[in-house]
Amino acid sequence: MGWIFVMIASCFEMVGVVGLKKFSTKKNVWNAIIYLGGFLCSFILLYQSFNYLQLSVAYAVWTGIGTAGAVLINMFVFHESKSIGRIFSLLIIITGVVGLKYVS
Repeated sequence: MGWIFVMIASCFEMVGVVGLKKFSTKKNVWNAIIYLGGFLCSFILLYQSFNYLQLSVAYAVWTGIGTAGAVLINMFVFHESKSIGRIFSLLIIITGVVGLKYVS
């Protein structure tokens, strides 16, 4: 159950990142709701995961998935750089997240 909370929390973190990106370019109520709502739901679900998982592992996986997802969204939706260095760094993050999940 804890991993489900972490995965859904990571998805909401990505929603929050999209809202943050949109709010930084156009400040309106809808973008603020996406931004704040995404992060609020993310933190609530992450907190719930601590009832099932070690804090250090849940937090690291949540951060890794959220970071990797945010980078991918920004690369493909908002057309940020897709350089080799950026992609390689993203693969390192994903490898670390999978490794933590595997050993937990």
